[in-house]
Amino acid sequence: MSVLTVENVSHGFGARSILTDTTFRLLKGEHVGLIGANGEGKSTFLSIITGQLTPDEGKVEWCRRVKVGYLDQHASLERGKSIRDVLREAFQSMYDMEAEMLAMYDKMGEASPEELEKMMEDVGEIQDVLDHGSFYMIDARIEEIAKGLGLLDIGLDKDVADLSGGQRTKVLLTKLLLENPTILILDEPTNYLDFEHIEWLKRYLQNYENAFILVSHDLPFLNEVINVIYHMENAVLTRYTGNYEQFQAMYEMRKSQELKAYERQQQEVDKMEDFIARNKARVATRGMANSRKKRLDKMEMLEKPKERIKPIFQFREGRTPSKYVVQCEDLVLGYDEPLTRPVSLILEKGKKVAIRGVNGLGKSTLLKTLIGAIRPVSGKVEMGDHLQIGYFEQESNRKNNNTAIEEIWQDFPGLSNYEVRAALARCGLTNEHITSQMMVLSGGENAKVRLCKLMLQDVNWLVLDEPTNHLDQDAKDELKRALTEYRGTVLLVSHEPDFYQDWVTEVWNVENWTTKIV
Repeated sequence: MSVLTVENVSHGFGARSILTDTTFRLLKGEHVGLIGANGEGKSTFLSIITGQLTPDEGKVEWCRRVKVGYLDQHASLERGKSIRDVLREAFQSMYDMEAEMLAMYDKMGEASPEELEKMMEDVGEIQDVLDHGSFYMIDARIEEIAKGLGLLDIGLDKDVADLSGGQRTKVLLTKLLLENPTILILDEPTNYLDFEHIEWLKRYLQNYENAFILVSHDLPFLNEVINVIYHMENAVLTRYTGNYEQFQAMYEMRKSQELKAYERQQQEVDKMEDFIARNKARVATRGMANSRKKRLDKMEMLEKPKERIKPIFQFREGRTPSKYVVQCEDLVLGYDEPLTRPVSLILEKGKKVAIRGVNGLGKSTLLKTLIGAIRPVSGKVEMGDHLQIGYFEQESNRKNNNTAIEEIWQDFPGLSNYEVRAALARCGLTNEHITSQMMVLSGGENAKVRLCKLMLQDVNWLVLDEPTNHLDQDAKDELKRALTEYRGTVLLVSHEPDFYQDWVTEVWNVENWTTKIV
C-alpha cells in the first residue's frame, strides 16, 4: 500500500533546476534513506512533500488519515516555556479532549435526561481515546524518551530559549517521537546528537513499525536503519532496494554500465562518421554513405555520465606562532552559571586536539572562551603571540541575504570576480550555487562557503566547531585530508570519532570537567 505518491514533480529556483519529472512512492513500513551530494535538492524535496513548498509541476498525494511528523531543525521555540512544556505539546489534542470531558462533567448537573445521555456517551468515547492513548502515563512516556535523547541531563524545567543548538534539536526530536506519527520525516537528526544518543535513536528507528524518510550524511547510522534508498543526482531521483552498502555496489555497477554504453556508442559513431566522410563523394559507395548517415541521424545519443563535483580544500598556513598557543589556569566556563570546575589547559603550537563530550557541557563555550570571544566565569586565559585564528562557527545566520559571491567579497573586497568564483568552485560550488543567496543554500553548501572564507586567510590556528555537520561524504573525506596535511594548530569540536580519531594528537573530554551529572 502506498502511503505517499509523488508523480511528475518538477521544481527549480530561477534558472536552477532542482527536481525534474520526479516520481516517488513510500510504501507502508518502508525505511527510506534519501541521499545525494550537498545541494542536490533533498531538503527541497522534503519541503514539497510536507506542503511547505508548492512544486512548479506535478502532484503529491498522501494516503487519507496519515499523520506526518517532520523534524524541522529551524522551528522556533518560545521563550518562557520549559522543555517539559514543549514536550507536553505533543499530547495537546489529548489535553484538549480532557478539558472538554471535564467541562461536560460540570454541565451534567443542569442537563436534561436526553442531554445527559448524550453527554455520557461523549464522555465514554473521550475516556476510551484517552485510555487507549496512555494519557494518564504521559509524564512517564515523556521521561522515557527524554532520557533516551539526553534531555534529563539538561533538566526538563530549563527554559527552551536558553538551549544550545544541539539541545534544541534534541527537544524537537523528542517532541516528534512523542507525537508518534504514522510517518516520520527526519532531516539530519544526528547532527547535534552525542554518540550514545545516536545509538539510542538507531535502536528506536530499527524497531519503528511505521514508515520513515531519513536524510543523513552519517553513513554508518543510515546504513543500519534503512531498507530502501532514493538517490538524488542531477535533479533525478532513483530508487534502490537495500541498505547504503548495497546501494553503493549497485550505483557503481550502474555508472560503469552507463559509461561503457556511452563509450561503445561513441566508437560506433566515430566509425560511421569516418565511413561517411570517406565514401560520400564516390559514386559507387555514396548510397551506403547516405544510408549510414540516416542511421546516424536517427540514433538516440547517450549522454556521458556526469562526474560528481568534488571539493578541494587547502588551508593557507600563517606565520609561526609562539610555543604556547593558549594557556589557561583555573578556568571556569559558563555564562550565567558555571559549567565546569576550575581547569588548567595548555595548547602547544602544531598540536591537533579534538574536544568531545555530551551536548550542553560547554564545548562551544570553551572554543569561544579560548579565542577571546567571551569571558570565562573565572580563571585566566593567556593567548600566545602572533596568532592568526581561523574560526568556523557551528551555527550560521539563517537570514543572510548575501549571495555566496557577496559573502566572500564582504570579507575580501580586494579579490577580483574571477578569484572569488575560482575559490568557491574549488570548494565544490557551481555557478548556480555561487549566485544564490546564503539563506536558500543547503546546509552543506552554506558550510562550504564558510570554509572557503577560512581558506582565503593566512591561519596558524584553526578553531572548528562541528565543521562536518551537513557536509556530504566527499566533502568530509576532503576536509579530513586537508586537516591531516595542515601543519598549523587545530582545535576541533566534533561528534564524529570516525572523522578525527586517526589524525588528532590529543582528545579533551569536557565530561571530565563538568559540574553536571553525566
